[in-house]
Amino acid sequence: MRVCRMMERIKRLKTREEALAYGLSFPDTYQEAPFHDDNWQLVRVKGSRKAFLWTYEKDGCVNLNVKTDPAWRDFWRDAYRSVTAGWHQNKEHWNTIILDGTIPEEDIRRMIAESYDLVTDSPSKRIYEAVKKVPAGRVATYGQIAALAGDKKMARAVGNALRKCPDPEDIPCHRVVNAKGELSGAFAFGKVNTQEKLLAAEGVALTDGRVDLDRYGIDSAVLHQQCFRDDGGGQL
Repeated sequence: MRVCRMMERIKRLKTREEALAYGLSFPDTYQEAPFHDDNWQLVRVKGSRKAFLWTYEKDGCVNLNVKTDPAWRDFWRDAYRSVTAGWHQNKEHWNTIILDGTIPEEDIRRMIAESYDLVTDSPSKRIYEAVKKVPAGRVATYGQIAALAGDKKMARAVGNALRKCPDPEDIPCHRVVNAKGELSGAFAFGKVNTQEKLLAAEGVALTDGRVDLDRYGIDSAVLHQQCFRDDGGGQL
């Protein structure tokens, strides 16, 4: 009886409406029925128009198709009988979730969230997430950020992304310098000496127009450990 009561307390996501509402809670998303068939309701990302959540009824149950990282694909299929290879989609990268009441709501939400993250992933997004890991009072080089974002050869792309930084208050682009410790200049921050002032406010001093990387540079291993810890043991 105790086990039954515990099972009853576990929240279950059972309806298409609940799944769609959760999918639409993510930024820049919208709902669409692309096949002129109300049975197929998708949630897409604005701009790219990529779908990360497909909903439809099949064999008397609502089904959800979600994109999955191949590293987690089989984990979910082994964990729940109602998670199967993606129906009518690439079975290496998509799973189908059958809403039959056997999967806890938190795990369904997690799978949908992972699908959204996979579909919205981009080099710029990974760069910005890497920059957020650089603590106040330290700096990282373009090369370090590129490596942390998954491709050590895209240092130039790091510079381009930082010049277009969408949220300077949340993404500390001023903490990134070149391999010599040199700053970006007015073209990147709008005004002369802006980067220097922002660094000085965090206790980072310049010598002959450069940051002393031996003193203020963050070690790559420490930066990776910070990401590992912040992401709960995962990756960017």
